[in-house]
Amino acid sequence: MHKLASSFMVALACGTCLLPGSTRAQSATPPPRSANPPILVATPSMAVREAFEAANRGTLDDTLLDSYSRHPLGGWLEYTALRKRMDTLPIPRGNAFLARHRGEPVARAFRNDWLAALAARSEWTALLANWDAGIDDPGLRCLRLQALQATGRADAVWTSDAQALWRGTGKSLPASCDAPFAHLATQGALDDALRWERFDKAVAEGQSGVMRAIARGMSADAATQANAYAAYIDKASVDVGTWPKNARSRLVASWGLARLAKASPDQAEALLPGVAQALGFNGEERARVLVPIALWTVASYGPASARRLAAVPESAYDASLHEWRVREALARSDWRSALAAIRKMDDTQRNDSRWTYLAARTSELTGDTAGAKVLYRQAAKKSDFHGFLAADKLDQAYALCPWQPVVAHAAKQAIARDPSIVRALQLFALDRKGWAQREWADALSRFSDEQRRIAVEVAQDNGWFDRGVFALVNVDGKRYPEEQRLYLLRFPLHHDATIRREAAKNRLDPAWVAAEIRAESVFDPNARSSADARGLMQVLPATGAGVAAKIGMSWKGGDSLFDPDTNIALGTAYLRQLMDKYGGKPYQVIAGYNAGPAPLGRWISQRPTMDPDFWIETISYKETREYVARVLSFSTLYDWRLNGDAVRLSDRLLGNGNGPRKAFACATPEAPKPAQTPAPAAPKKPTLKDRRRH
Repeated sequence: MHKLASSFMVALACGTCLLPGSTRAQSATPPPRSANPPILVATPSMAVREAFEAANRGTLDDTLLDSYSRHPLGGWLEYTALRKRMDTLPIPRGNAFLARHRGEPVARAFRNDWLAALAARSEWTALLANWDAGIDDPGLRCLRLQALQATGRADAVWTSDAQALWRGTGKSLPASCDAPFAHLATQGALDDALRWERFDKAVAEGQSGVMRAIARGMSADAATQANAYAAYIDKASVDVGTWPKNARSRLVASWGLARLAKASPDQAEALLPGVAQALGFNGEERARVLVPIALWTVASYGPASARRLAAVPESAYDASLHEWRVREALARSDWRSALAAIRKMDDTQRNDSRWTYLAARTSELTGDTAGAKVLYRQAAKKSDFHGFLAADKLDQAYALCPWQPVVAHAAKQAIARDPSIVRALQLFALDRKGWAQREWADALSRFSDEQRRIAVEVAQDNGWFDRGVFALVNVDGKRYPEEQRLYLLRFPLHHDATIRREAAKNRLDPAWVAAEIRAESVFDPNARSSADARGLMQVLPATGAGVAAKIGMSWKGGDSLFDPDTNIALGTAYLRQLMDKYGGKPYQVIAGYNAGPAPLGRWISQRPTMDPDFWIETISYKETREYVARVLSFSTLYDWRLNGDAVRLSDRLLGNGNGPRKAFACATPEAPKPAQTPAPAAPKKPTLKDRRRH
């Protein structure tokens, strides 16, 4: 259960708990506060919670269920109860539920389950009667095709719909599609040409199993060739001499070698010349292989990195490859090559604060002090990791232009009373986050941009803090750049008394602890990862038990990590242990917290004396590289939230809290711009798969 105290409590209990050995002068700028009083939405009672538990067990009495019919969560409670009896639920009862909740998220959730249940019961007429044209789930669409077929309605439109499903993807489709596709084949509507069309998509997806399944319905000669192609995707070799010299053979061979390059760049590079000559590869097909060879070599900073990057045609370079060319040069301390690589980026990429800052650094290291200052000034306009570092280089205040809208109380109350928002917040309080997000999306589909921002504030008043991350700036494919300035919403602060207490106990910066929580869970105490990391600081049970034993704290099992006080106590103690182990360098500790000790040890041994900013940029895991910069940037912003000023980021990197603190200053901000809809993305080239902690 969430504590609903205001997230804007910022009075400091420990004004000196910053970094080891730090000193703290009185801030000249007061910490920021929200101008809008919180509005709390009633949380579900214990009786409601017990009713949901009974419904989930299938033991909720219908009389008791009826008594909740007018409750905000009555529909979701009934859905919970009905989904336990789908195999025997009378059709009129299911239809009545859909009618009562027409247009609501709960009806859409129920309909999907209801259609699957009706199909399992062969109630085809009822399935068709309950169909909604907006359903796009391939499995359900195939069930509809089954229903039409079973009721004698497999006409020309049916055939066209089934063929569209077939050709729509190269990935595996649900088993419910087997029967319609088999019927297509018996009707002669799934010929070799249509099979090859989907086969080619499966090649690009690396789906050799789908390729073999498609081949089973082909003519004998075509099936033989198709199976040879599937085997090549699984294990590329030089043996392509008997293949037809056509576009499909080149497609298969190039994708097979590209797939091999991810596991063995050396082997792919050795095979490429012979295969390319045998089949007559064009430039695009060669590049399809050369790009992953280069990427998966430079990811480990292998000795052939520079040569393989140079072998990729400039026309095949995408943003990722441009970045890796810079990192490879940085890893060798080749500042001129790094700067040259940055200059080859397009304007949009090069003007990002990361590359502007690194262009300034490498310009400075190659003797262009004046040019470096120009670039530092450009980067320092941004309120992010590289912008803060640039400001330190110039010894100027950090750029920050907070936008703190004052909201009319009546407008905020109206949002807090919206039925979808009420249901969303109550479902979140019940830890039914998927359902809560359905209700949230339904509300936002009706809201203006201003109402959406107010809804985020209402959600945070009620403990749903991640709405400030997922419902601002980038929303439904549109970008709202001015919302980056909503720092109080985007960087919520909760459990701050515990954060300050445990940070002081472990000689840590409380702003860093808050930043870790923001990065790990966005202040959701019930957060749980796929690897079973739990709570605010995403502590694994085994880690929690080990830390508890070391510090003499009573361990009450993995579920105790969902308690905020316990989680913060163990998470901060673990950070302290990492600080002691890695020489008090927060940037390395943050990397280890995300990636684990083995990768961290490798990165330290590879580049033991590299400057922190370059060391961070040359971390080989994309997730960890971005995580370290993000947490350090967040730490600066949480220092502002707690104190109104901040430890210099260049000092924070090294765990040094001594010296002057930095102020924040706002130049005249740009006028708010309308939402921007990104242009359609270009086809992606192979990229390095993100590694994840745990």
